[in-house]
Amino acid sequence: MSDDNKNLSDDLDDMLGDAKETASELADDAKEIAGEAKEKAAEFAEDAKEAAKDFADDAKEVLSDGKNVAIIAHLTLIGWVIALVMNNGDKKTEFASFYIRQMLGLMICSVILSFIPIVGWILSLVVVVLWIISLIGSLGGNKKLTPGIGQYFQDWFKSM
Repeated sequence: MSDDNKNLSDDLDDMLGDAKETASELADDAKEIAGEAKEKAAEFAEDAKEAAKDFADDAKEVLSDGKNVAIIAHLTLIGWVIALVMNNGDKKTEFASFYIRQMLGLMICSVILSFIPIVGWILSLVVVVLWIISLIGSLGGNKKLTPGIGQYFQDWFKSM
């Protein structure tokens, strides 16, 4: 029995040695994988940072462009307010201010005409046509006065 115990002990020692060796190899592999994961995470973070910078630059370009602000001014009263806020401060452009004034005048005309029965409602259709003309001008990047009344809007609201 002592030979059997010795053989069993040797077998157990061999198994334990193999287990330690395998554990050591697995630990080395885990360290290598962790290092690769860290490198990939750093690459991903760098790529994400670059993409965010590009997006921020594009957003600044869009917001600084007076044409976009002018188009936004044509999109309901809320769009007009947003355009007015976007056009304040150091980003103020004359092109956007021109269309903000035009749209304020058209909105005031529309509100006044909505209270006049029949004739006012028909004239409101004329305001819609003038709005379309103004929108086309802003889309084209041209300062087009609203026919007939656009110069008055520019004079009355020149502080904007």
